[in-house]
Amino acid sequence: MLRCEKVTSRISGFYKLPPGERLKAVAEQAGLGQEEVSQVKKGLELDQADKMVENVIGVFQVPLGIATNFVIDGREVLVPMATEEPSVIAAASNGARMARESGGFLTSSSGPVMRGQIQVTGISDPFGARQTILLHKDELTRMANDRDPLLVKYGGGVKDIEIQVIDSRIGPMVVVHLIVDCRDAMGANAVNTMAEALAPRMEEITGGRVYLRIISNLADRRLARAKAVFKAEDIGGHEVVDGIIQAAALAEVDPYRAATHNKGIMNGITAVVLATGNDTRAVESGAHAYASIQGRYRSLTRYEKNKDGDLVGTIELPVAVGLVGGATRVHPVAKSAVKILGVKSADDLSRIIAAVGLCQNFAALRALASEGIQRGHMSLHAKNVAAQAGAKCDLIEIIAARMAAERRISVDRAVELMKELEEKGQETN
Repeated sequence: MLRCEKVTSRISGFYKLPPGERLKAVAEQAGLGQEEVSQVKKGLELDQADKMVENVIGVFQVPLGIATNFVIDGREVLVPMATEEPSVIAAASNGARMARESGGFLTSSSGPVMRGQIQVTGISDPFGARQTILLHKDELTRMANDRDPLLVKYGGGVKDIEIQVIDSRIGPMVVVHLIVDCRDAMGANAVNTMAEALAPRMEEITGGRVYLRIISNLADRRLARAKAVFKAEDIGGHEVVDGIIQAAALAEVDPYRAATHNKGIMNGITAVVLATGNDTRAVESGAHAYASIQGRYRSLTRYEKNKDGDLVGTIELPVAVGLVGGATRVHPVAKSAVKILGVKSADDLSRIIAAVGLCQNFAALRALASEGIQRGHMSLHAKNVAAQAGAKCDLIEIIAARMAAERRISVDRAVELMKELEEKGQETN
């Protein structure tokens, strides 16, 4: 199937379409072939799963949806999101619609650079050992890059070596950081291989003992950033702008609020990371560690008011994702998700993910500053509750709408409404 000549993420009435029609619309936009469409429909096969992890007995499916309305760096982007939580995709789509009125999201990044750590212990003169390692820097760099000539061929590999002397509760240790450009890989395999290869030589030149030699998930050299302007008139007025800034200010100084604030950011980020077959735990740990890098856990976003009184939102966080290796190249749905995004590099993907995180956070803050977080969330959650109560087909929509209108969303209430509707049906007959 060929991609549409004019790609747009603004698909009118998309949420009203049945799933099959939504997939057809996305396939036309992204140029998915019939086999790719079929794979998205059926998901991961058991024999495919058996090749990915150990002791496979089944497949745990997570809903895959599409966030619409995104314009990122001037490009229309349909965003695949894998999540079980109601309202996440709807909120992202709504936030993106508001951002597109001012041109959408502008992004940047610091490049696909990761750190590998080699821990050298048992050294009586750690600062002397540090100098010795620096004297062998060129040799160590060559040794590391010899482990992955293909990465070096494409412009990656070790670019620098940094050394820290750390005073721990069991004494001083020297920690060597390999600064590795991973190109389009997340980098864990390449970095770990390099670190392990250098460990024996590190012991030789220092006289110490190497224990840890592994990648760090605090990817502070792999930052992704995004910015968007939300016009006051489009998001509910200047009072809403002020409310968002007030709420964001609390998250900047209070870790109790910051934890929930950042969880909202990760609602969007984790959904895209998972949809593209990347490592959700690595990205999440890196984000939360970065939120604490200044010695206090803080929010990952900032909100300000510009001279026109409009809201300006920004985000900066580590996003270690790849397009080669891991599940991204193995999972058939992940491959289709990458194609839908239209990304050409891991760096492109990281910047889209940052934009989604900012958008998700804005949508949550706007709800908090206006009608409250529960209204939209619980309306969607009501469908799950109706299904739990045993409702089928059209009855799910009817019962969910009633519960949302009453603001009484529970399985007990859903059962009551089912009985009520069944009795009315019998009376009519």
